[in-house]
This record gives sequence, C-alpha cells and structure tokens, in this order.
Amino acid sequence: MDVEDILKQAESLVFAKTGKQLEHLQKTVLKGTLQGQTYPEIAKENGFSESHVKNVGHELWHTLSSALGEKVTKSKFKSVFKSLRITSQRSNSNNFSPAEISGICHTNPTINNINIFTDQERSPAPAQTSPDTPTEPQINLDDAPAIFTCYSRTTELNTLEHWIVQDRCRIVELLGISGIGKTALSLRLIDQIKSNFDYIIYQTLCFSPTLETTLTNLLENFGKPAEIPQQIESKISQLLKYLRQHRCLIILDDVQMLFSPGKLAGEYQASLENYPLFFKRIAEIEHSSCFLLITAEQLQEFTQLKKGDHAVRSLVLGGLGIAAKEILKQYELSDEDQWEKLINLYQGNPLWLEMTAMMIQDLFAGNVADFLEYKSLIICDALKAAIQRQWQRLTPQEQAILIQFTALDAPVSLPQLGQKLNLADSDLLNGVKSLRRRLFLEHIQREKQRLFQLNPVYQQYLKEQNPEICERS
Repeated sequence: MDVEDILKQAESLVFAKTGKQLEHLQKTVLKGTLQGQTYPEIAKENGFSESHVKNVGHELWHTLSSALGEKVTKSKFKSVFKSLRITSQRSNSNNFSPAEISGICHTNPTINNINIFTDQERSPAPAQTSPDTPTEPQINLDDAPAIFTCYSRTTELNTLEHWIVQDRCRIVELLGISGIGKTALSLRLIDQIKSNFDYIIYQTLCFSPTLETTLTNLLENFGKPAEIPQQIESKISQLLKYLRQHRCLIILDDVQMLFSPGKLAGEYQASLENYPLFFKRIAEIEHSSCFLLITAEQLQEFTQLKKGDHAVRSLVLGGLGIAAKEILKQYELSDEDQWEKLINLYQGNPLWLEMTAMMIQDLFAGNVADFLEYKSLIICDALKAAIQRQWQRLTPQEQAILIQFTALDAPVSLPQLGQKLNLADSDLLNGVKSLRRRLFLEHIQREKQRLFQLNPVYQQYLKEQNPEICERS
C-alpha cells in the first residue's frame, strides 16, 4: 500500500474543490485512517486533543464528499478509494479538476496502476479516550464577575462565534468604552460555543499582572503547579504546546490595565512590555486555540498583526440601541414613548443607562418625561466618577484636545482643531489618534473630508468641569 500516492490523490481532490493544499494535520488524519487508527489514537500519537482531530476529520470528509459527489466518511474512506480508478492517460498527473473527478470509474481498486490496499484490511481498534484530553470542556470562570443579565447582542455573538469557531482566529480583540457590556457579552459567548473547546479560561488583568504571573495562572489549568517551569521562555513554550494539543478559548479581560496612565493609548507599562511580544507569538504560531482580548483601549500592535492575516480580528462594541429598553423595564420606568430618546441621549450604554435609571426612579418616581424636561444632559455622580477615572488616564495633550471640543457645537476637521490649540502638529495628530483608540472621539466622513466630534456624554461632563471654557466661547 502506497500511502503517499493516496495522499497526493486526496490533495488533488481537495485542491480542485477549495484551491487549498492539505494541512499537516489533515494529512495526519488521512494517514491514520488508512492505517486503521481511531481518532483517539491519532490524537494521542500526534499531540492533539481528540475533539480537535475529530473536527478536522469531519471537515475533511465533507470536502472530499463534495468533490467526489458521494458521501465520504472515516469508515468509508478506504472503500471509496478502493473503487477509484485513474486511467493510464492520467498516469503522470496528480492534479484533478471536479470535471475529471466526475468521470472516474469506480470498479478498479488501483490508482496509476498501483494497488493501494492489501488483501487484508486492518480492523479499527476500539475507541479510547486520551487521558490528557477532557471528555467535557474544562471551564474556569473563577475570576469572572457574576452577570445576571446580558441584553440582546445576537449580531455580535454570531460574528464572534464565526471568527472563533469557523475562521479559527488566534486572537480576537473585543473593544468598547467602559460599561458597554464587553464582559457580559464574552460570558454569554461561552454558553454558545463551549462545546467546540477542551478548555475555556477567563482571567482578568485588572491588577496589571506581569506576563510571568499571567502565564503561571494559565498553565495551572493544564497541570500541576510543580510542573510549571520557572523561565518565562519555557512558560510560553509550554503554553503554546497546550494550545496545539487542545483547543482552548482564553479570555483576558481588562487588557487596558496593562497600559500606562498618562501615556498615549496602548503604551504598555515599563514592567509589562513583553506582553506585545507574547501576543505576536500567539498570533503567528500555528494552533487552533483563541485568545479573546477585552479592552477599553485598542492595542497598538493590532494594526500590524491584522495586516493580511485573517487569524486576527477586532470587534468594536457599540450601544445597545432599542434593546436597551429591557434595562428601563427592569427599573420600572414610565413614559415608554420617551424611552428611545433617553436611550439615544446616553448612547445605548448599559452602565450609563442603569445609573441614570436609578436616578430617575429615585428622584422622579420613574417618570422619564419629567426627567427629560431638563434641557442639559444630566450626568449623575456615579457616572461622573466613572468618567473621571478614564480622564485621569489621558495625557495632557489629550486633555487639552478634549477640553477644546467642549466649546464646539459641530464636528471639526484636524486643521480647524489645530487652529484653536497651541499644540505641535505631532502632538495634535498623535493625541487625536490616541483618543480614537480610546473611543472618546467619533468621526464623520463628509465627501472627502473627515470630521471629528466628542461623545456627547463626555462633552457634557467636560463642560461641567470646565465652565470657563464654555463662557469664553
């Protein structure tokens, strides 16, 4: 039996159907199948999880079935290829189009005049589960907050599922301003896709841990603490080994806490500067696991990682829209015809709406119409405190740019903004770019000109903190 010839024929079929060559693990599954191995045996012998090998196998049989026009399964693979006969005219070619495939005669168990099966077929061994591979997904949510409600995010959930499960992205960035519901969405996602993974791990970075600490915490999910190496390079290598052996979903929350306060968005603290190198390795090295990075500030390195690489994606989470009515129902607010206006005022941000709804219930007995009679946007103390924490992370240049926006009633271009500020051109451009990474500034495209405006809630907060600016304007 010439296994390599069979692999060449299978690769020709796959290439004719998909335009892609067989990957290493696909070839491994085919070889193992021809040798009578079960999925657990293939997985254990090659250092992969059983579920991952099964997924690769199922996709492969589906592709071959589509190419041949008949059902191909692991158990039928031998019999299908036994009946495959290539005419002598094709004896010097290993590449076939779908049209050629349809003309194959299914009576001669030879390919290119080579007998591909022996008379005695090996019987498959009974299925065994690798002791290192969990039969059910191992889920560690010890660090995760309790989420009692996750509002409608069907589109976002489906997008993340497609990227992570179907596209097998290695890193997905989930970006959104504070309170928008990033963590709640990620925990909801776990319920939707957990059957596709061997391990699911949630870990918060809110206390700015070193990479060594983060790696140790992650590795503890796979083995005994005594087995964890001391050197950071060895820890990374061991984690990558697990990412290849098992299909893992690792959620790192509060990634923005790795960045330096008072610096431009995405600049790492001095003691944490090895994180971007780690993320780069996760993105570039072949594996079937995924890191979901939740952050309020865009990672600077993502611009380069996303170039021409479909293994890295970024999703910006926006407001809830009409779905935010569920929040107002929970707080038993009245005047339902005014709810949409209230939602739009607070950008559909779940946290901002919850804080405001509490105020309306407390001071206006739940009457939304009475609350909306006030002409200015009301920023409650809890919301002010939340914005103040974000404000303190900005550079002086960023703060100067935002304060200038409080005096503006319409979107402005960069040249217009520069005329009003005593900033060097580089400080202005880098400051605006950083504020965009933090999602403070929104942009509008008008013909060939890009205009910028400040989020209305932030603008009202700054007006209240800097009344003298508004008076001068």
